[in-house]
Amino acid sequence: MTTMDQIHHIRALYYEQSMKISEIVRESGMDRKTIIKYVDMVDFNKPAPIPVKEQQFCPKLNIHKSLIDGWLIEDKKAPRKQRHTAKRVFRRLQKEVEGFDCSYRLVADYVSARKKELNLSKMEGYIPLKHEPGESQGDFGKADFYENGTLYSGKYFVLSFPFSNAGYMQLNYGENMECLLEALIAIFKYIDGVPTEVWFDNTSTIVTTIIKGGGRNITERFMRFREHYGFKAVFMNPDSGNEKGNVECKVGYTRRNFLVPVPRFVNLADYNKQLLAECVADADREHYRHNQTIKELHEQDKTSLLPLPSTSFDAASYMAIHTNNWGKFFLNKGCHEYSASPNYANQNVWLKLTSSQVIVMDDKQHVIIAHKRLYGDYKQQSMEWLPYLKYIARKPRSLKNSGIYDMMPENMQIYLNKCQNTERGQVLRVLSELTDRTGFDSAVQTVNQAIQYQAVDADSLKNLYYRLYSDVPQLPPLNPQAGIPKVIQLPVNLAGYDAFLRGGGAVGG
Repeated sequence: MTTMDQIHHIRALYYEQSMKISEIVRESGMDRKTIIKYVDMVDFNKPAPIPVKEQQFCPKLNIHKSLIDGWLIEDKKAPRKQRHTAKRVFRRLQKEVEGFDCSYRLVADYVSARKKELNLSKMEGYIPLKHEPGESQGDFGKADFYENGTLYSGKYFVLSFPFSNAGYMQLNYGENMECLLEALIAIFKYIDGVPTEVWFDNTSTIVTTIIKGGGRNITERFMRFREHYGFKAVFMNPDSGNEKGNVECKVGYTRRNFLVPVPRFVNLADYNKQLLAECVADADREHYRHNQTIKELHEQDKTSLLPLPSTSFDAASYMAIHTNNWGKFFLNKGCHEYSASPNYANQNVWLKLTSSQVIVMDDKQHVIIAHKRLYGDYKQQSMEWLPYLKYIARKPRSLKNSGIYDMMPENMQIYLNKCQNTERGQVLRVLSELTDRTGFDSAVQTVNQAIQYQAVDADSLKNLYYRLYSDVPQLPPLNPQAGIPKVIQLPVNLAGYDAFLRGGGAVGG
């Protein structure tokens, strides 16, 4: 088929360069009739599409249509990338049918029409796929939840078993590698085995690049995880989530049944154990297609599972990072700021990253401080004050020049300004003790009380803290109108005591 670029070139040679038809034929290599056709063409409107039933195919093709149809119908059983294209049909007809002389264009038109009628055009992904026991599919969904009163916009991971329609879920703060691996490990341990296959999307958490021809470059950490547990990782074709339709449906099902209303709990790890138990209980219902329960079919899945490895897998990631002048560092492209310690300012420290924690360690892998991991693509800060308070308590005179003073809440700055130089070191040591005991917020609240009572010594600070945070029962105030209660006077006779003392007391026997 002649393209519009070729047509434009022909007309430009004739009308702009005044070349003769014969010269254009030699220059383009095209047929003379074709050149004349486009030189004389005056109507360049795109022809209206002709309905498939009205297309007139080469009469000679009629005797071959049943053969072509047979090839296309057989394609329904073949992998998507091993099905007939129009060119392949044309070449097979040329090779296998003696005397075949229809054009490629006619064959291509017929194949295109028949593929649409047979639901082979752009419908490959909806052909039901057969899964063997032990095969699984994994995917993430979005969900909000409250942990200890704090709202998180998190994710949840679902591992489904298409053969039985069983599924397991784990709630996460995000969708990074640590969340994925920890969820899979928890599920593997719970079911006491490893699926033979796990099907995934081409998520950037695992796949770095898609190679032409169907290959994948995957991250080293996931390769290590896959080899450690011995399962086969299968990746879907791009934009073909329907290929793992079982888990796509399970993601929606688990959200509607386990995450409505929005969950509220104290500890995520404990809630995830509860979710696994709920998934097991949910399997005690009839399968949508078979006259058996999901639980009964899932027993066949379990008999096909691979054994758990004898050595546990560390799902955490490790990295070295350099701190700034205040002993802080940044993660997530500079959005998330964490503190280490002023003792490690302008130094390299090691980080251990789990799904829930950022653990800061020195070069000997000793823990300096641990933070709750931050999530979200906006600026956040996690500040652990204990190392800073301990550090400055040893050098109280350098407080205002240390940079730590500027990081403190305003009320704490005001309070420390009012303290005597001789008291400031003791007050800072008390603040570090209080922070170590119940957190920096409790130390700040104690300081607020101290400002209110104008108490600027270490002993008063301790007493205020105990008043605020110790379990001392509060006595009700006295009612001044009630007056002083009357005391009953009892008659006292001391004669007996006098006789007792005169007799020398009791006689030992």
